[in-house]
Order: sequence, then structure tokens, then C-alpha cells
Amino acid sequence: MSVVIRMKRSGAKKRPFYRIVVADSRRQRDGRFVEILGYYDPIVKPFAVKMDEEKVKGWLGRGAQPSEQVASLLRRAGIAMSRASKPAKKAEAAAKKAPAKRAKKREVSARRLKNRAARVKKKASPKKPQPKKR
Repeated sequence: MSVVIRMKRSGAKKRPFYRIVVADSRRQRDGRFVEILGYYDPIVKPFAVKMDEEKVKGWLGRGAQPSEQVASLLRRAGIAMSRASKPAKKAEAAAKKAPAKRAKKREVSARRLKNRAARVKKKASPKKPQPKKR
């Protein structure tokens, strides 16, 4: 089960209020969650953020991945994230792997075309029908 730290929306229409929660990544945004870590109120000026730092650090230590917005709020609050939880590093790693994946795809598609040509050749020269044995 991959665990994420994200915001759960509540509040009235056009009056958002968010709870910062720990949830299973497969759950819907406003669905079931594991634990409430704090809240974020974007309506008040300046916006209000309150988090239990100990709980947040505990979940980050266990491998919970913060969403981009929560990561931004954590940086503003001065809570250091672990190396594995930074989204930018994941994007860089994926970008490095992309050219290799493309080359491999081209290689596989060339192989498939070659195999297809061989199958078409076989179909072009059908066997003569054999007489039925009784």
C-alpha cells in the first residue's frame, strides 16, 4: 500500500477548507484516510496552515509521499522532507530513462515488423489440399 500525504477538501461551495491527511494513494480525494495531520485555510488573509510536525515527520520517515501542494506547504512551514519524497528528483530520473525506453520500443517494433513479414510470406504460399483418407 503506497501512502500519500494530501489535502482533503471540505467547506462550502466557493469557500474551500482543506484537511491535510495521510491516505492510501488508491483512495479518492475526499474518501477514507488514515490520519489527519493538520489543516489549510486559503480563504483567510494571510492563509492559515496548521500541522502537527511530529506526525508529519513520522509519516515522511515511514515513506509517505506528499502531493505537490502539500510539499509546498511543508517547505513554507520549514519541515524538511526526506530525499525519497521530493517529486523533482523522480521527474529527473524518469527523464533520464526516457531515451533508453524509446530506443528499446523502436527495437521491439522493428522485430515485430520482421515477424509479421515472415507470417505474411507463409500465408502467401498455402499448402496444396490433401485428399481425405477413408
